[in-house]
Order: sequence, then structure tokens, then C-alpha cells
Amino acid sequence: MHNREVLLPVLMSRKMERLKLYLIESYNELVNKVTWPTWSNLQGSTVVVLVASIILSLVIFLMDVISKGLLDQVYGLNS
Repeated sequence: MHNREVLLPVLMSRKMERLKLYLIESYNELVNKVTWPTWSNLQGSTVVVLVASIILSLVIFLMDVISKGLLDQVYGLNS
């Protein structure tokens, strides 16, 4: 039991050192190695995503309306 009491703090210390190293390396990579987009590039990408999302939602809406109309015709659910 004495061995375990001595070994536990050593293992925890190693884990903390590995965590500290991971955090330092992650910060270094984000600050020095990542190429961040410019503000105008980010705005352009945002517009593209918004337009694509609107178009996709309209396509899905139209498919839903058409399929509902067809199913109403097939099953005679016109009320």
C-alpha cells in the first residue's frame, strides 16, 4: 500500500506536465502556425454560407409542399 501512496503523486505530476505541455504547444500553434482569414474573406465566406443555406431550405420546402400535394392526391386527403 505504501508503494501506491508514493506512486500516485508521481503519476499525477506526469499527467499535469503532459497537460501543461499540450496547452503550451496548442497555444503556440494557434498563434504562430495558423493562417487566419482576413475580415473581408470571412465576410465573403459568411455570405456564401447564408445564401447556400437559404437556397437549400427553399429547395427542401418546395420538395415538402410538392410531396404533400402528391400524397394528398394519392390518398384522397383533400379537405
